[in-house]
Amino acid sequence: MTQIDISNIEYLVIVGYLVLIVAVGLVFKTFSSNTDDYFKSGAKGTWWLVGSSAFMSAFSAWTFTGAAGVAFESGFSVMIIFLGNAFGFFLNFLFLGPWLRQMRVTTFPEAISKRFGEVTRNFYAFFEVPIRILYSAMALYGLGIFCSAVFGYNIYHVIMVAGVVVLFYSATGGRWAVMATDFLQGLILVPLTLIIAILCISKLGGVSGMFEQIEVQGLSEDFNMINSATLFGGAYTWGWASAMVTKGFIVFNSMYAGPRYFSVKDGKEARKAAIFASVLFLIGGLVWFLPPITARLLFFEEVMALGISKPAEAAYAIASVNVLPVGLIGLIVVAILTATMSSMDTGLNTNVAIMIKDIYPKLSARLKWTPKSEAELLGYGRVLTWIMGVLVIFLSLYLAQQKGKGIFEIMLDIGALLMTPIQIPLMWGLFIRRTPWWAALLSIACAFAVSLMAFLNVPLSIFGFAADQAWTFQFKFFGVLLAGSVGFLISIPFAPAKGSPHRTMVDTFITTMKTPIDFKAEIGDANDAAQLKVIGRFGLAIAVFIGAMLIIPNPLTGRFAIAVLALIIASLSALMIRQGSKS
Repeated sequence: MTQIDISNIEYLVIVGYLVLIVAVGLVFKTFSSNTDDYFKSGAKGTWWLVGSSAFMSAFSAWTFTGAAGVAFESGFSVMIIFLGNAFGFFLNFLFLGPWLRQMRVTTFPEAISKRFGEVTRNFYAFFEVPIRILYSAMALYGLGIFCSAVFGYNIYHVIMVAGVVVLFYSATGGRWAVMATDFLQGLILVPLTLIIAILCISKLGGVSGMFEQIEVQGLSEDFNMINSATLFGGAYTWGWASAMVTKGFIVFNSMYAGPRYFSVKDGKEARKAAIFASVLFLIGGLVWFLPPITARLLFFEEVMALGISKPAEAAYAIASVNVLPVGLIGLIVVAILTATMSSMDTGLNTNVAIMIKDIYPKLSARLKWTPKSEAELLGYGRVLTWIMGVLVIFLSLYLAQQKGKGIFEIMLDIGALLMTPIQIPLMWGLFIRRTPWWAALLSIACAFAVSLMAFLNVPLSIFGFAADQAWTFQFKFFGVLLAGSVGFLISIPFAPAKGSPHRTMVDTFITTMKTPIDFKAEIGDANDAAQLKVIGRFGLAIAVFIGAMLIIPNPLTGRFAIAVLALIIASLSALMIRQGSKS
């Protein structure tokens, strides 16, 4: 076998879903009347909408491909990735979620200007735009690789169709459409993956049956959550686990994470959104690894027979095909599609916000352009979204013509070597106020020095390490973290005196960040009921669509799985509509 066959029914499911989310963009276009609406939903987002969007945008197709490959090879080690994310969001719940919302900004470079000044803001604005374009393009390319190899789709068609759909609803509906589609994607993905996990456990004969199979097949040592350094090239050790958890803390607990909460109503709603995302990741961490483990135990030969370079990365898809009824297999393709689309749409919206709010005003002032109205800026925002999206699609198509290293390994390296350096000062800057204006730039320079050494694979023996010590993921991450932190902390003695303009600016920023929001006074009227009713109606449409699959010939267990999924989505959607009508 070289590919998984997809029936015409599955294609109909995929096309139906893509049409639905295009409709979401059209409906939510009316929610945006200015740039604040377009880029942060007018700060009127409810906790459940913002929390689900934060959850969905925090992972990509890598979860069901690259991470599934980790679970196929090493079992429970992959849980640490998602539990680290759950831990990061839990810390947002404890205190940082409200802080990020209370910064009262539209983009994170805007927050940086209030903490570090305009020079640092300019660096982040101009650095972030191309990096987000590259990251989105690589995620889209990775999705294309997987779908073409596993399901037989044309890689260029996958890139163009997925890219254009994301581009359409992102450009049309702005942040409102991004969050609404993220919620609807989660509404399908969470119960669907729960059902797949339950069916897999059932096929294994229960939890006890799974552990018996692991022991019988001699995988007990490989499937330990923490592995020996002699296995898997030193990956999945205590050092690797520590790096993943610490990375989760930094990613979710710095100013860089601010856009997740800029759209929520106030600090209390931000706290609820954070715990909601944390719980969802906790559920995901407990169930997403079960299908690839099942594939390893029951469908090993089927996985290895796939004609792709890394068959393990198709483990989730293989397990799903073997346990799901006809019709729901198409939803697995949808889940893999949406996992990438939900991170791409957020990246597009955040990027364009930076262009309009951080870069355009500087260019306008320097070139003495006539100031534009809110309506004109909103139009520019939509146009720039199309331009950015087209760039992402073309870059993905270009990458699809290249040969080289696996896409998922490259994305991990980008996270450790390019993203971590710019996140480090944005974390420390929330807690340490006695620094000069250049503290963040020094931190970034020190961190990038280590990133460059790792990229060039400089022998670690010159620093006194063993001759065979390699640049493992944990070594890269902790090396960058240490260098960036040292760069930030050594700037403290050079901080200007208290009462100086810079210190006054920083003190004002910290005070504002810790001051609760008066929603009525600062924002105005809420539209909670409209969010509940509109998204609830889309949810009901999804439930009806899934329920219609009951007419497809399937065994009794298959029909039962379809009915349960449709019932869960319908019940939640009906509850939302009812609550919205009462409000």
